[in-house]
Amino acid sequence: MSLFKSASLVSVWTLASRVLGLVRELMVAAIFGASATTDAFNVAFRIPNLLRRLFAEGAFSQAFVPVLAATRAEHGEEATRELVNRIATVLVVALMVTSAVGVLAAPVLVWMLAAGLQQTPEGYGHAVGLTRIMFPYIGFMSLVAMAAGVLNTWKRFAVPAATPVLLNVAMIAGAWWGAPALERHGIEPIYALAIGVMVGGVLQLGVQGWALTRIGMWPRIHGSWRGMRESWQHTGVRRVLGLMAPALLGVGVAQLSLLINTQIASHLATGSVSWLSYADRLMEFPTALLGVALGVVLTPQLSAAKARGETDAYSGLLDWGLRWVLVFAVPSAVALWVFTEPLVTVLYHYGAFQAHDVTQTALALRGYSAGLLGLVAIKVLAPGFYAQQNMRTPVKIAVVVLVCTQLLNFVFVPLFAHAGLALSIGVGALINAAWLLISLRRMGAYQPQAGWWALMAKVAIAVAVLGAALWWANGHWDWVADQARPLVRALRMVGVVGVGVLGYLALLAIMRVPLKAMIKRGG
Repeated sequence: MSLFKSASLVSVWTLASRVLGLVRELMVAAIFGASATTDAFNVAFRIPNLLRRLFAEGAFSQAFVPVLAATRAEHGEEATRELVNRIATVLVVALMVTSAVGVLAAPVLVWMLAAGLQQTPEGYGHAVGLTRIMFPYIGFMSLVAMAAGVLNTWKRFAVPAATPVLLNVAMIAGAWWGAPALERHGIEPIYALAIGVMVGGVLQLGVQGWALTRIGMWPRIHGSWRGMRESWQHTGVRRVLGLMAPALLGVGVAQLSLLINTQIASHLATGSVSWLSYADRLMEFPTALLGVALGVVLTPQLSAAKARGETDAYSGLLDWGLRWVLVFAVPSAVALWVFTEPLVTVLYHYGAFQAHDVTQTALALRGYSAGLLGLVAIKVLAPGFYAQQNMRTPVKIAVVVLVCTQLLNFVFVPLFAHAGLALSIGVGALINAAWLLISLRRMGAYQPQAGWWALMAKVAIAVAVLGAALWWANGHWDWVADQARPLVRALRMVGVVGVGVLGYLALLAIMRVPLKAMIKRGG
């Protein structure tokens, strides 16, 4: 399967997941609004998600996938299978200990992440209880990340891309059926979402386990003391753990920034954590559809090219990915900035989610969108280092960017409140991406191919026209006042966005941007 088809497949499934994610957020917004209770859930859900991004999809994946791809390219299937067995053994032991500690330490974790919740004792208590229910989710998702790394290396992209749908389905079921059932029994309804999270984790692991069995890569856990000791001493495992140390620091820096921002948000107006969470959900659309899809497809390909010494192919893969980032991330950023209120209104303005919440969520979304190009580009540029098993350079950059982001908070938060936190993250992402690009160029790992200046000029013209059209549509209708006609409002938004996308692509075609050649080049 070609790179473009693989990335498209990942994007399609990611789109399905994100659409269901929006349905989930819409239901949460309508049922629970932006309150102390939803703040408690968002904080509690963020704790296992932080660890998931830190260990599972972060440091572990960054270290595991390059070693796995290189082992398969250099030593064959049998050695790769043994590596997977040993990694799975170590992972299971570590996750059991981590989950037990997390459940016991829930009050401390909540305090560290959002001490401001103590302003409402009930909200703080719910955050602790929800954390205890959801913390073991990190265990399921770490094993899911391992399975996804194996499947992606075998170019089985569909299952890892599709399984996040199951989490959203489980949470939607929790909100729709579970919340009323708990309320009838005198239990806080928000706990139904936590139960949905755990059910979603079990379903994801089950489906990916089935997919591993289909390719003969279901891991064998070495449960004896001798087997566990040999697993820890395995050369491949030690290599992965050695690479995880700097990767953990790098990913940890990013998560520390998020933790600090959540802590700051918890001390701002009630609802700030939720407004940022709702805006972040919308940002996940372009970052996942483009950035994550490209990163998932490129990482094993870059690792294999590096292992075979194919420097031109390695540079060409990076160039191909960055061109798609330019073509789609720039218009997405402009659309999110200009067309913010209609998007937030149509998706969230129902039930308990009031007009004030629309305004505050839109402000946060504008802050995030300022750095969308950087957030997406990082997903392509960072794998360029991981494929070389070079974790130190991205770590050094991440540490400096963390400092810059927090310094920006001192400036932006007093001016823009919670939206200032989003803006700091956006600006930090731009700095991070630019630094990664410059470093790859200086190392000689990436050499831009011909045609970049012409492509940038044509994209700029098409984006300017798109932005002007969306700006007109934003001001032409009163989107908030149309709450009583939700279907009309939604169809209008779909129409505007659809015409904007088609118009943008038509302008690129008129200016002869070689999209077909870019697709074939990814073959």
